[in-house]
Amino acid sequence: MLISIELFVMLVLANGAPVLAARLFGRRWSAPVDGGRLWRDGQPVLGRSKTWRGIVSGALACCLFAWVTGIGVVFGLVFGLLGLAGDIISSFIKRRAGLASSARAVGLDQVPEALLPMILAWFWLGLGWFTVVVVVVLFTVSNILLSPVLYRLGIRHQPH
Repeated sequence: MLISIELFVMLVLANGAPVLAARLFGRRWSAPVDGGRLWRDGQPVLGRSKTWRGIVSGALACCLFAWVTGIGVVFGLVFGLLGLAGDIISSFIKRRAGLASSARAVGLDQVPEALLPMILAWFWLGLGWFTVVVVVVLFTVSNILLSPVLYRLGIRHQPH
């Protein structure tokens, strides 16, 4: 049970630390991962909101949390990077579908960034598939329900 909560917290950190870093640092270190390039369809590969600052802050937050909880620094780093990779995959798919970076895509906005790191946890920590599914669903539902609240509090720029 405790490991499920710790993994859930790590998913929140991987996705929340970039938002916090953007608030703290403004435009500093905000180079986009895609370098501002366009894909064959004329749309951005990922968009301006996927930055190197976000990748570093999300991965380091997971790494630090995993170190403090004893899960392991390397696990935390890889877990965080996979969560961010899932977010990047979602952004790539949304751009190909013609959706703006702020557009809502329920499921696509949550599942890849939770599922990829949880597959790592399944193998690395020997979790059961049920635990993986529960954490992914919990993250997805909490993200959908809490994003509007964080928007109203001024933490998020979009209500989703």
